[in-house]
Amino acid sequence: MEKSPVLVAAVTLTGLIVLGFALPDWAQFLMTIALAKGLVSLGIVAGMRCGVVSFGQGLYFCLGAYTAGLMSRWTGVTDVFLLTFLSVIVAGGVGVIFGPLLSRYRGIFFAMLSLSLSMILFGALAKTTSLGGTDGVNVAAPTFAGYAPEGGALATALYLFIVTVTVIIGTVMRIVFDSQSGLVSLAVRSNELRVEYLGSSANGIVAVSYVIAAILGGVGGVVTALAIGHVDPEYAFWTTSGEFVFVAILAGYLSIPAVFVASIVLEVVRSFSNLYFPNTWQLVLGVFLLVVILVRPDGIGSIKLWRRRESAGAAEPSA
Repeated sequence: MEKSPVLVAAVTLTGLIVLGFALPDWAQFLMTIALAKGLVSLGIVAGMRCGVVSFGQGLYFCLGAYTAGLMSRWTGVTDVFLLTFLSVIVAGGVGVIFGPLLSRYRGIFFAMLSLSLSMILFGALAKTTSLGGTDGVNVAAPTFAGYAPEGGALATALYLFIVTVTVIIGTVMRIVFDSQSGLVSLAVRSNELRVEYLGSSANGIVAVSYVIAAILGGVGGVVTALAIGHVDPEYAFWTTSGEFVFVAILAGYLSIPAVFVASIVLEVVRSFSNLYFPNTWQLVLGVFLLVVILVRPDGIGSIKLWRRRESAGAAEPSA
């Protein structure tokens, strides 16, 4: 029998909450950043299911982060729930504008066009002194529906928030991927001409996936900005988008939990590599990704955890 997504979500959320209180401060912060960036990479995975890869996910990551920074700077709004909602509106709105345009392209054209949009935002922010220029802007400490924690309590509250958001979004995306439209997106990846003959619009499915990616990018951006307390144009730079693509390739498009596992792995490898190999940590990440691609071309999400159970079921004689 298939597991209930709600039951799996409840168990996962409980486990992550308990884990959060057991982790040291540095690990808790690392988990917060990894889960937030994992949401951004999950948007790329949604596009990968359609056969396209966005190299400009930093655009929406940056929009979400700057939404938090500028709103707290200009209006004094620091409520994390309101800032997340506003980031969804801003990032989703921009995604709706560019989604239909980019959905007409595939392959390298889609990748480069999405990257160019991100770099345009980077250039605009770097040249706009009223928005902090290359120095960026500071982000005020968040509040939680009137609750204003400080120090370690603030880090824990933000961790609990991103854990809850991650589990909710992950569950919703699992349901979406298993739905009829989600399965059709896989058909677009395989043969979009047949999808058109079946009466569905391949471009429309790609556009919807792009908007979903934009929303997830905005949510990840606002949480990252609140956790770090600062945002700058580098959030939209191509190297930042490359990190999200790195995680998406490492995870593959077959599993949602694998995306967050890959994001955590990236942050752990980068942190310790930067500590012990400060001048060559990018090389360590590159070798790590190369090994994964050679061993698991479909990503770590293709690893079957229940191989014994499947083998036992296959061995049973049919009635």
